[in-house]
Amino acid sequence: MGIEALQKFIETNCPGACVPVDLLKIARTAAVRRTRQPYLGNRLCLVVDGECCLDRLYGGYFSDWVCGGQWNRMVQFLSVLIQTIQNNNIELAVFFNGSLEAQRMEEWVRQQQAERKKVNQVLKHLAMKATPPPKVWWIAPVGLRTCLRMALRHLNVTVMCTMDDHHQEVIAFCRENNFHGLMAEDAEYAIFDPPRYFSSEQLKLTYKGSLETKEYILDQVARSLNLHPNRFCILAALLGNYLLSEEDLAPFHHTLCPEFKGKAIPTEGLIPAVVSFVRSLPAGPDDLDTVSAQVFPGEAWELRQRFRHCVQYYLNGTRDGFLRYRPTGQGRRQETGSYPLLPPITEQPLVNGNDMAGAAVSKDTTTATTNSASPVITNGIEASHDEHAENDVAQVNGVASSSSSTSSPGGRQSPVAPQSPKEQSSPKSSPKIQTVPKLPKVPPEVMRTASERHQKALMSPWIYQLLSQGELKLPVAIEEEASRELPQGSTLFRPLRQMVYAVLFNLHHLVFVAARQKSSGGEKPSVVVHEWMGCSSMAVEAVQLSWPVPTVQRLWLGPSLDDKKCRLRAFLTCMRSDVPLMLNTAYVPQHLLIMCCVLRYMMSECEKPILRKQELDAFLAQAVSPQLMNAQCTQSMQLPLVSVRGCQLASLFLQGVENALFANDACGAPVPWLMCCPWLFFDGKLFHHKLLRAAAAKSLVEVCNGQIDQVAKVERMRTAILEGVQVEFARSPLPATPASRMGGPRGALLARGGQLEIAGVVVGSWGANYGQTQVAPARYGLGRGVLMRRPLPRRPGFAQFNRRVKKKSPKSKEEGKGRGCTIETEDNCTVQVGVSVEEEE
Repeated sequence: MGIEALQKFIETNCPGACVPVDLLKIARTAAVRRTRQPYLGNRLCLVVDGECCLDRLYGGYFSDWVCGGQWNRMVQFLSVLIQTIQNNNIELAVFFNGSLEAQRMEEWVRQQQAERKKVNQVLKHLAMKATPPPKVWWIAPVGLRTCLRMALRHLNVTVMCTMDDHHQEVIAFCRENNFHGLMAEDAEYAIFDPPRYFSSEQLKLTYKGSLETKEYILDQVARSLNLHPNRFCILAALLGNYLLSEEDLAPFHHTLCPEFKGKAIPTEGLIPAVVSFVRSLPAGPDDLDTVSAQVFPGEAWELRQRFRHCVQYYLNGTRDGFLRYRPTGQGRRQETGSYPLLPPITEQPLVNGNDMAGAAVSKDTTTATTNSASPVITNGIEASHDEHAENDVAQVNGVASSSSSTSSPGGRQSPVAPQSPKEQSSPKSSPKIQTVPKLPKVPPEVMRTASERHQKALMSPWIYQLLSQGELKLPVAIEEEASRELPQGSTLFRPLRQMVYAVLFNLHHLVFVAARQKSSGGEKPSVVVHEWMGCSSMAVEAVQLSWPVPTVQRLWLGPSLDDKKCRLRAFLTCMRSDVPLMLNTAYVPQHLLIMCCVLRYMMSECEKPILRKQELDAFLAQAVSPQLMNAQCTQSMQLPLVSVRGCQLASLFLQGVENALFANDACGAPVPWLMCCPWLFFDGKLFHHKLLRAAAAKSLVEVCNGQIDQVAKVERMRTAILEGVQVEFARSPLPATPASRMGGPRGALLARGGQLEIAGVVVGSWGANYGQTQVAPARYGLGRGVLMRRPLPRRPGFAQFNRRVKKKSPKSKEEGKGRGCTIETEDNCTVQVGVSVEEEE
């Protein structure tokens, strides 16, 4: 619950605070009103938190997301959306969370546990019914954020990745660049009081040509709650968040709601009680010591300190929080906690767009707000890149740099990972345990390049997280927790990541230098990083490549032809694909190189074969099918069933694509990003269609719909993938047999015959039993491996047993006439004739 429940409470209990709007109409009105002020521009500028609207940007809910994602349909939807937005004078800046956010690790772990429950329900639903899961179990398909970054970049939309604190950097970008509003679905943004706040969950592109959503009138929220706007930061801190958890606030909450002693307090009762308490406080945010003493009586010094930092965190996100905040004894006169009759803030603009004069924040005020940041932030921004490099640039697990609470990710960030507010001053310990040794220093030019490319969303977010903090997070995917057939993606592609770690931290160079200084008796250098998977973490050691790979400086910045060759070789080595045919475009086209490398990596798994032959053919056949680029065709395609293994294979493959793009960026991007787009070689729905066809087809020609040119392409790619690999496909499962009861009668033998082989030698065979060949009655399934015979229909009325059926006397058979008559002769022979025969007299 906590702060997350505040936005739903506002929608339900604050009438007039959540109103429907048309963004296109607002943009047109804004353009008309600004014709007299051309220096302000004629566009409505909005910041979009992409993490809050992943399903909206994907195109809404489609039942086939579980198949692996329909990426071409997503690109088609985004192109229509962006074209509509740009034609109506709207400019977007989309942010994705690229920060590790160690201070929010507990919150991330809870989210992953909730995602895991959804995945288990989805897999159970697929196993029982073989149909797409319902909407409530929707989770982001694997690789959705990567595909969105690439697609939006392809459509010339500003895309950014945050570096330290996602929420603070998003609101800071909005204020510093004079954007007119924020589109998200997070109550923390409502506390920050942006210029205008729109709902991303309600975003709809209608057929009538409107872009509809809902706007939260934050001034009306304050009126409805009868709470002064400057006290919303205290309200947010007392509801619970990542700095001050609900467990820490439980005694205080039960003091406000004594009727729920020993029970969970519902949202409808807790939020009004906290609002009343905040309204009745004699002191506001200027005297947090007094407020913290009332909330945490006794000697709870640690909780009081965290409460003050929590309030300050939300004040940092407001427009004038730093201007109004003063230490104790130097603040302004005390103000009542109720909403003022003469509000000191400007009235929120009308929702119909008729008044946009107050939408933009004054540039001078914003500059003053930014410049009034804390000394730690100012010093971190003014520090040069070289100074950071000389002072232990990559002090991993102890990095000292600026906080991004008021810094913009638009180029002012220092090249070192900023320290979170919680790590700066909060004594609360992080949920992780720092057991990773200190990583090698990263050269300043490498750190600078990684910082710039990370901010502009031009590389995998894992790279900056590793270089700055030595950790990365692997989200939950659609896969079983303990599968006997398929390995988990995090485990399967860990050797790939281990080699990438060695490339990023120059492990070969460190070992070479240590070998030359062997006489000094130093320890052998090693690189160990943390990988977070769900609710646990694992220390993973880097593994050297099989050849002397150059340093990361040469791979990233080297201009020579040899450097380019080394980039490509390093990438292919990490993917276990350093073979000649993989670089032959006659076998592997350039836009299919990523796909073939991932499939070859999966085929080269030594412990246990993963793919079956028909599954490999299905991957390749859908990549060369002309239906792949036809979004209308794939959208109208109907799947008879959705298999569990097909969904897991698609998820495993896309995890491989994510790791391949990570390796490509770490090696200096030898494969151009336009050739890495997943919609060029994969569609989940089409893959399922080909997989079902391959399971029933007798040859590859049937899988490719009889197109010989597609068959040739598939066979050439398969040859390149399997070159030098000890081919071993996974075995197909035995056909399921109906369950029989213990001690029941022996069932009938198979009627089609067969043969018995022992060690490859036929020792017995039998023919078909035609006497037992029957057409089985219709059966229907009740789950996994259970077949039931459908009961025969019964006549209505009371049940009757042992009812005697009166035999009817057979009528004399009439003589046949005309075509098809049957004549029985005296010698019991039957003759069939085609014309009528007259009896002989």
